[in-house]
Amino acid sequence: MIMTELSASQLVRIEAAALEALAERLDGPMALDFERAVDLLLQCGRSRGRVVVTGMGKSGIIAQKIAATLSSTGTPALFLHPAEAVHGDIGGLAEGDVVIALSASGETEEILRLLVMLKRIGDALISLSCNTQSTLAKASDVVLDCSVDREACGLDLAPTASTTAMLALGDALAIAVSQRKGFQAEDFADLHPGGKLGRKLARVKELMHAGEAIPQVAPETPMRDVIYEMSRKRLGVTTVTENGKLVGLISDGDLRRLLEREGAAALTKSAGAAMHGSPRTIAPEELAVRALGIMEEAKITSLVVVDAAGGVVGMVHLHDLWQTGAF
Repeated sequence: MIMTELSASQLVRIEAAALEALAERLDGPMALDFERAVDLLLQCGRSRGRVVVTGMGKSGIIAQKIAATLSSTGTPALFLHPAEAVHGDIGGLAEGDVVIALSASGETEEILRLLVMLKRIGDALISLSCNTQSTLAKASDVVLDCSVDREACGLDLAPTASTTAMLALGDALAIAVSQRKGFQAEDFADLHPGGKLGRKLARVKELMHAGEAIPQVAPETPMRDVIYEMSRKRLGVTTVTENGKLVGLISDGDLRRLLEREGAAALTKSAGAAMHGSPRTIAPEELAVRALGIMEEAKITSLVVVDAAGGVVGMVHLHDLWQTGAF
């Protein structure tokens, strides 16, 4: 066999064409099969089962990524190495699980060895294969066609376009299931506590100034004491509270405008006379990214954090978000 020399752009276009063909099948003849696969995965979750993804070689690497994507989007999943499975790891499977098996040929020896054991347990089987007439496909409850016109390889042999199609189809399954479950950003945050993404999805309560660090005065507080409280807490703002409940807010911008209008007479006013009574607020359970959005929309640098009863529980400043390194 003679290798055909292909440029980098040609290789990428071969893989892109494989994805376009996959998308067309999903819009047409494979749509019902895809929905059946999604339904099986949803039923598995409702019955407390797990999704077990398996594959050998390059398909096994893709299977690991699909299992990781499922888990990170709210569908418990794990990777099962087919060669290890027949030497004892099959014991990790339980009734009610759903198995997703990846094999381009559908005749991978290690995968086929699992079929008898899978049928004995009674678990549902979804296969991702380029051969819908293969032994694996015929044994599956649902088979999803990952066939490609050719691999992105000069010899048309190395799994490239086919594994790209498998990966895209696995992502589509994971996201479709998460959407049907109503998976939200808050759920994603709970599953991604580490790294930059985790910091971006941190809760407001994890970043806010609380307790004695909250700048707060009463409505009757004289303006000189208001200025002292704002300077002492160094957030450029102070809450105005009664019995712990938020009634207003005074920012350094409010003070500046008050002084411009009234001069020295401004210092004779109380906090209640100078405050604005409808400050922007956020709940402690909200995401940091939501706090940033509110600040950017309102063009402010601080948000009051209040509980369900309107009590002041904290303050979050724009600098607190920047210091996480996530924004």
